[in-house]
Amino acid sequence: MRLEGRVAIVTGASRGIGRAIAERFLGEGAAVMLNSRTEAELKKTAEELKKSARVAYLAGDVSQEATVSRLVEQTRKELGEIDILVNNAGIYGGLKGLTELTAEDWDRVMAINLRSAFLLTRAVLPGMVERGRGAILNISTISAKGAYPLSGAYAASKAGLLGLTRAAAAEVSAKGVRVNALCPGPVEGTAMWKEVGEGLQRAFQLSKEELAQETNAAILQRRPQRPEEVAAAALFLCSDDASALTGQAVNVDGGEVFY
Repeated sequence: MRLEGRVAIVTGASRGIGRAIAERFLGEGAAVMLNSRTEAELKKTAEELKKSARVAYLAGDVSQEATVSRLVEQTRKELGEIDILVNNAGIYGGLKGLTELTAEDWDRVMAINLRSAFLLTRAVLPGMVERGRGAILNISTISAKGAYPLSGAYAASKAGLLGLTRAAAAEVSAKGVRVNALCPGPVEGTAMWKEVGEGLQRAFQLSKEELAQETNAAILQRRPQRPEEVAAAALFLCSDDASALTGQAVNVDGGEVFY
């Protein structure tokens, strides 16, 4: 039980990667506070996961300071002091060229993907530093490292998340708090990949099969990743097994990018 007695917050936890991470953490002994914006979906997920573990949930938009304050306060009240934060909340924001993006499009993606991570990191760091331990994990993407069309706002927000990861690590690693990032590639079965896939099919006039062939050809393993594979990497980085890793941006992409 690698997270026995730990308390974690996982945002974007009602489905996909976030749910897989929450489930893996629970299986390793952690108590987990789930967050997403859609209460009905989040409540259903919480009910399914709490059958054999300590689970709480709070719906709300973590790009808003009031929601972040409630989330941190409720976590401490219901589960205890926060040991782990996983900033997974994120949106793609639609596939648009830079000249088609509106300022509102840009601001919405930045708020959900980057501002939320800043607000939550700022909120949990004092307690982690005071206790001399903690792990923060930011879920970024290989789009923050590679060059992919029709992803300007998304890629910029996730690249910003890598900058936040490094800056936070530089500030708090000597105080016992580790800050890292994961950069998944295409992850099958997620709502985001469905959205992106359908958008790419329309933009480049590809069939579903043609898109899959082109996507897989760029990956050394010749397949997309699964949410459970990203969750396994998240568990490692948030556990004591990764005690010497901080300020890192680890690719979970089957070998698509190499930096």
